[in-house]
Amino acid sequence: MNHYFGHGFLSITPNHWFMNTIAFWTFVLLGSMCIGGYFMFRKFLKVLPKADGKSKLDWQNYWVEKSRKLWTEESKAFLDQLVQPVPGPFRDIAKHSIAAEIGKIAIESGAPEVTRDHCIKGYIVATPKRDNKFLVKFLKENQIDYSPYQHLLNK
Repeated sequence: MNHYFGHGFLSITPNHWFMNTIAFWTFVLLGSMCIGGYFMFRKFLKVLPKADGKSKLDWQNYWVEKSRKLWTEESKAFLDQLVQPVPGPFRDIAKHSIAAEIGKIAIESGAPEVTRDHCIKGYIVATPKRDNKFLVKFLKENQIDYSPYQHLLNK
């Protein structure tokens, strides 16, 4: 009696099918754990103290809290528009780190409030260079001149 389900290329035994299923799910789970581990490791690096005794996350929280009173409804709305391209699960984290950089720039410049200029500069400084194309596209769509920030975009 033939114990195969078919003949030729797709003929597999029940045991062979089970082993392939186990192998497939092993790779899926290992891949998921590697991706999760990568993001956990990045978060771990953010909370390690630097030479000054504060971590990157501590500094972000410091600048966000210190600049909280400088934010207007308009600047908050503009920041929300800037972070729209970020995928939903990561948007709050990205928004927090960008807001920290914007707040730092506003405070160090002695401004009475956070402006669009601060938001654009902070976004450029806080995000990876690969995200600049989204910013340029956004600024063009909203007819905002980005030539004053060209030196930051080219860094």
